[in-house]
Amino acid sequence: QVQLVESGGGLVQAGGSLRLSCTGSGRTISTASLGWFRQAPGKEREFVAAIAWVGGSTNYADSVKGRFTISRDSAKNTLYLQMNSLKPEDTAVYYCAAGRLLSTTPLEAARQYDYWGQGTQVTVSS
Repeated sequence: QVQLVESGGGLVQAGGSLRLSCTGSGRTISTASLGWFRQAPGKEREFVAAIAWVGGSTNYADSVKGRFTISRDSAKNTLYLQMNSLKPEDTAVYYCAAGRLLSTTPLEAARQYDYWGQGTQVTVSS
């Protein structure tokens, strides 16, 4: 059973930074396609960032491009999301996800992922 555990969320002022971490069981982080999604109250879950299993290419939602960076450390079995220049509209529960589809391109659709973490709350105050 694959388990993903997020951490690093919290309350931050607009313009601040946070780094989210997602630790996987076994060798999940090094043997899966990986992504971050978020869900704000009353809204659908939306794609934030993804990193391909093969080659490590990345892709971002337009709303976070240039401010967020996704990365992974296979030795630590951990996925990261560095979030800079945070805005109040970034407030949401953030989820990491892992997919068995070992794609050469980043996966952006939630249905392409098989495993999800429990989520971590990020709140950005204005």
